[in-house]
This record gives sequence, C-alpha cells and structure tokens, in this order.
Amino acid sequence: MTALDRLAATIAARKGADPESSWTAKLLAKGPEKCAEKFGEEAVEAVIEAVKGDRDRLTAEAADVLYHLLVMLAAREVTLADVLAELERREGTSGLAEKASRG
Repeated sequence: MTALDRLAATIAARKGADPESSWTAKLLAKGPEKCAEKFGEEAVEAVIEAVKGDRDRLTAEAADVLYHLLVMLAAREVTLADVLAELERREGTSGLAEKASRG
C-alpha cells in the first residue's frame, strides 16, 4: 500500500467523523463545492511555486494538491481506485488521441 493509498483510506475513514476533531471531516462537512474551491486554491499555490522554481516549496504544495484532490474526490464519492482505473484504461493511448476521443 502506497502513501497515497493510505491517505485516501484515511480521508474515507474521516468522512463521518466529527468536524471538530478532524480538518478532513471539517472540509467534507462543508460540502463538495468548498472541497473543490480548496483544491483550486492549492493548485494555484503549486503553480506559483512551479513558476518561482522553488523545488522544496513546490514539493510541499504538490503534497497539498494531492491531499485536497483526494478530499474533493471523496466529497463526490469518487475513489482513488476509480481514478487509477481510468489511468490504466488510458495507458498506452497517445495523449493526443485520448484528448480527441473526448471531443
């Protein structure tokens, strides 16, 4: 089990927790829209660090992005396994061909 798998499992376990006891539970209690907003904020912060070229800050922000992506997915009942299955489905397909298939 990877760190990402463990993180996804922790987020799933916190779904029903008391929002006062867990940041994850607090985010999830605010609903999918708030989770998506927070993911967007973290993604922008990662972009800023990528442009600045600060490797350590980008690494930290990328970790935040992954966490908030998993929270946003959990808020909409999409699992990490669902996303990994989609990546596996696309494996071996040209990015250009895959994008064109979505038209």
